[in-house]
Amino acid sequence: MPPAPSAQPIIGVHLRVGKRLLWVGDAYYPLQNVARVYTLTIHPRRKEAVLLFVKRLLILGMATTILGLLATTIDAFGSRDSGGGSSGVTALVVITAGVALVYSLVDMLKVLGAPAHFVLAVETTGPSTAVVTSPAPDQLRRLAHQIAHAIENPEAEFEVRVNTIAISPKHYYFGDNVNMYGGTGNVGMAS
Repeated sequence: MPPAPSAQPIIGVHLRVGKRLLWVGDAYYPLQNVARVYTLTIHPRRKEAVLLFVKRLLILGMATTILGLLATTIDAFGSRDSGGGSSGVTALVVITAGVALVYSLVDMLKVLGAPAHFVLAVETTGPSTAVVTSPAPDQLRRLAHQIAHAIENPEAEFEVRVNTIAISPKHYYFGDNVNMYGGTGNVGMAS
């Protein structure tokens, strides 16, 4: 299956293992700090994007209504005191609401139009994660095995050309999804 066209920039980088370091482009990760290497398909957070748009739309509608009523009141008092004419507050409210609506719509459409990506993720014991992609999913699966082999065998060295993508973690599901109920003392074990 050919890869979906991407709006995100795809940049070719060298992924290299040598001297106990994993290099992804100019970034390096000590192999002893690699906690997990795996392949997965990351999907855009489409449902959350639509819900956020609806939430913004409701807030924008309420705020516009309240400010519109306030502007009408100001305009009414202004026309009575100055002999007519609008103060322009209503126009400001409408323009601001229009800009906010366009921003919210574009933000939602970016997520809705984003493709899913099959990626190789390398997580470290710290907060760092490296993500690379390739048009060939089998290449990424083999690469995951090669990195795992390099972790176990200090003499292993290899280099391969892969792609990296610029994605926003807030727009994609990444890693494991866990539903947790209750809010105190969560340690990852069920009793």
